[in-house]
Amino acid sequence: MDAEATIDAVRDQTETERDRLGSDKVLIAATDATLETEAVLTVAATRESGSADIFGRWAAETDSDVATQFEAAAEAAMERANRIDADAGDPDGFVDHLETVSGTARRVGAGLVAAPLVADRFYLQVVSFFINEADEGRADMFRGIRDEASALDDGVTALAHLSEAERETAAAAATDAIGAAYADYAETLEGMGLDPKPIC
Repeated sequence: MDAEATIDAVRDQTETERDRLGSDKVLIAATDATLETEAVLTVAATRESGSADIFGRWAAETDSDVATQFEAAAEAAMERANRIDADAGDPDGFVDHLETVSGTARRVGAGLVAAPLVADRFYLQVVSFFINEADEGRADMFRGIRDEASALDDGVTALAHLSEAERETAAAAATDAIGAAYADYAETLEGMGLDPKPIC
């Protein structure tokens, strides 16, 4: 598998989880049912600042060519956190999972493949929230943040630096990370007495 095929494989294996992570319940879980502007901003800022810290550490700990991609991802996440301009709260389950990931290939998968795929679904609902709040300024800002946070350019470049076996390791780590994000979401909703599965 080349880099693009690796990402396609992750998409295929996590389609159900990603679909549910893009549901209108995701902000209920993320904000502990506090669907207010400040709570949503805090959740978004927490995700970005937490990711920036982790990617920055990974860049410093990596001797391979992918250190450049980790550093770029760290800088981009911090820029987004600054744009959101809210105090960060406690890390969520996805950021907590990233803290546990070790090894360059696994970090590429979790941080540069899974994180953008999860961000795409999360920010879809953030944009919708601000549209519903008639806050077009913030909706536009988060459209831009969604485009940036979901970009897979760093992931494609980093995967290209890995061997075939390492890309398989990265794909498995990306799938695990998306699974961890979904598990945290599902457990939170179930704790509220809500079903994470869509009602058909």
